[in-house]
Amino acid sequence: MKVKIINKSHHQLPAYATLQSAGMDLRANLEEPVTLNPLERKLIPTGLFMALPDGYEAQVRPRSGLALKKGITVLNSPGTIDADYRGEIGVILVNLSNQDFVVEDGERIAQMVIARYEQAEWELVESLDETERGAGGFGHTGV
Repeated sequence: MKVKIINKSHHQLPAYATLQSAGMDLRANLEEPVTLNPLERKLIPTGLFMALPDGYEAQVRPRSGLALKKGITVLNSPGTIDADYRGEIGVILVNLSNQDFVVEDGERIAQMVIARYEQAEWELVESLDETERGAGGFGHTGV
C-alpha cells in the first residue's frame, strides 16, 4: 500500500525495523528539547503530514522501552489518525514517572501502526441473542 506523506521534519521517514514489524517509530521534531515533569503531558510534533487511503487509520501507540524504562507513554493510546486528517501528526506524551524526562529532537517517541477498519451501520433491535457470558462484566469469570 502506498501512502502519500510530507516530511517537514529534518529526520528520516518512519520505517519498519524488521520485515515482520507492525509499527514504525515516530520521531520528535523539535527546535529545542522539551521537558516533561512528573504527571505532565505535552503534544510533541513530528513534522509529518500524510493522506491515508480510504478504509485505513493510523494508530499511535507507546514504545514499550520508553514505557518500561522511563514511564513515558502515549496518553490517548492508541491515538487514531483518520484517513481524512491532513494536519501534522502530533503525539500526546505523558510522564508517569516521578522524575523529569527530556524529549530530545529526533528521539523515537511512539510507534505508528497502519490498520484497516470498517464503519458500522446500526441496526436498532428490541433484543440481542443470548450467549454463555451474557451481561457478565469485568472479572465475571472470577479469575
